[in-house]
Amino acid sequence: MADSLPTEFDVVIIGTGLPESILAAACSRSGQRVLHLDSRSYYGGNWASFSFSGLLSWLKEHQQNGDNAEESTASWQGLVHETEEAIALRKKDETIEHIEVFCYASQDMDDNIEEISALQKNPSAVTSKPLDSVCLSEETNSLHVTSSETPAKDTPKSDEEISLEVTDVEDILAEEKYCGDKTCINTASGGDKDENKPIEEDNTDQPKRNRITYTQIVKEGRRFNIDLVSKLLYSQGLLIDLLIKSNVSRYAEFKNVTRILAFREGKVEQVPCSRADVFNSKELTMVEKRILMKFLTFCLDYEQHPDQYQAFVHCSFSDYLKTKKLTPNLQHFVLHSIAMTESSCTTIDGLKATKNFLRCLGRFGNTPFLFPLYGQGEIPQCFCRMCAVFGGIYCLRHKVQCLIVDKESGRCKAIIDHLDQRINAKYFIVEDSYLSEETCSNVQYKQISRAVLITDQSILKKADSDQQISILIVPPMESGTCAVRVTELCSSTMTCMKDTYLVHLTCSSSKTAREDLESVVKKLFTPYTETEIDKEELTKPRLLWALYFNMRDSSGISRSSYNGLPSNVYVCSGPDCGLGNEHAVKQAETLFQEIFPNEDFCPPPPNPEDIIFDGDDKQPEALGTNNIIMAKPDSSEENKNPESPENHLQN
Repeated sequence: MADSLPTEFDVVIIGTGLPESILAAACSRSGQRVLHLDSRSYYGGNWASFSFSGLLSWLKEHQQNGDNAEESTASWQGLVHETEEAIALRKKDETIEHIEVFCYASQDMDDNIEEISALQKNPSAVTSKPLDSVCLSEETNSLHVTSSETPAKDTPKSDEEISLEVTDVEDILAEEKYCGDKTCINTASGGDKDENKPIEEDNTDQPKRNRITYTQIVKEGRRFNIDLVSKLLYSQGLLIDLLIKSNVSRYAEFKNVTRILAFREGKVEQVPCSRADVFNSKELTMVEKRILMKFLTFCLDYEQHPDQYQAFVHCSFSDYLKTKKLTPNLQHFVLHSIAMTESSCTTIDGLKATKNFLRCLGRFGNTPFLFPLYGQGEIPQCFCRMCAVFGGIYCLRHKVQCLIVDKESGRCKAIIDHLDQRINAKYFIVEDSYLSEETCSNVQYKQISRAVLITDQSILKKADSDQQISILIVPPMESGTCAVRVTELCSSTMTCMKDTYLVHLTCSSSKTAREDLESVVKKLFTPYTETEIDKEELTKPRLLWALYFNMRDSSGISRSSYNGLPSNVYVCSGPDCGLGNEHAVKQAETLFQEIFPNEDFCPPPPNPEDIIFDGDDKQPEALGTNNIIMAKPDSSEENKNPESPENHLQN
């Protein structure tokens, strides 16, 4: 079907990341003919979520990507006319570097996995009916928030399953080691099979630990949904408002982030945020509670009291907090767990961040954040579904070789794809990673350091830890380094298997991801293979598996930094290092208003009862079923996936 694509469109979008997907939905909703392409085999780009086997395939893909030689350009050069010139696009993804994988769990192929097999046969054993699910409405649109464990669907969402399945555990672990900018897979467990036997713990307060093996993780791989980028949604943020306004929220479910944690003096503790939390806290004295409530009340409308901060506008926020009679304990809570800023940030930025945190409290729960069930990768797909409903055409595994530019006008006229088909359009939106080295030669990119961990216990163990989503900011360990953001997801988020936790670590890069993050990992977790040696370390969760990688941060780059960009070609950036999605939404709205200044950005869908059809003799058809062409490569694996946007939308 991909070789019979129409040749005329209004907008061609290359890349299916979050800003591109929002733009695709907005353009399609405003009546534009949209073609949305991605050379990858999955939706989301660097915003994607993967099952465990899908993540291993992604790692393998990046290794092969680095080994592939550049393709010949001779095949498409004959399609460029004399009055035109071509701007070649990049043939391989270079946004991910320094990948290192460590497996600490036992890899004994003869491990007893009867319990896991039983769970596979009886999925209801690990799920329960929601105890407290509410549907919160605003302006007739709703956002479904689940505050307890949600039943798994018949087929758990994964990553638009990549056809490259990884099934042989020994083969995975025996992959050749490739370091530097290539994947580096390290096996951390020892040779003795008895080394990793469960340890009898004397502390009766410690919950019983189940032995999790690598075999079990692979077998239960479809229960994992591992995000490449770790983000949360502010309940009063731009993305939540857009999801509700456009009614895209009906495609997704969300869960409250239940705990804000702090790391102080080597211990993890829960931070009181709301008024109820503050006064119920046992960690704070009565005097501290009053001081904290007074300061937080001031932050909510600090603009009305300039006399209280004007003298400190040139000081750091941490210095300003010292003048407010806050104890060191409270200063730490406000700086790292409420404002979630660096110590060096300005007073104004710190007050803004604190106010933003506080105003998001209470809208959908007792913390400011929501997390989408099945992972962050669901959000771009939700907007892709909306685009498809209004007639957008989608093609994965569809490479674009070049942009065709008219020499006289300097505007881009068309693209040439890997099938040597020429497709014309008025506007072109390209994700930064597709632009060639020549186009980006003057661009200075930042980097994000990422780690993904699978652990066997929560970093703050309590009776209901298996229902908790936690966020923790670990202050810089030494000067010149950045704070590290830690997000811990439980199995009820549908991102990991039962009895495990998925932990994401993120910070701005100063070195490789492992060098930036390993010290924090060691402070919070104990590698599985060391637990017999260090019994005192058993208070920490055990680390079963770890992945480190660096991701390009292309946010904040001005259009003028790119060389020779035609006036009707617009660039979207990849994920930024921030906790929220504000940058992606702002960028999408700004570009849309620049292209279509007279159109509304993602307006609410029309009420089906208000639609008037032309011609009395025509049978009314459901909205979105007219002229929807779903173009995609033939793939039996993809057709089997019930959660892809195509399968959701075809009637």
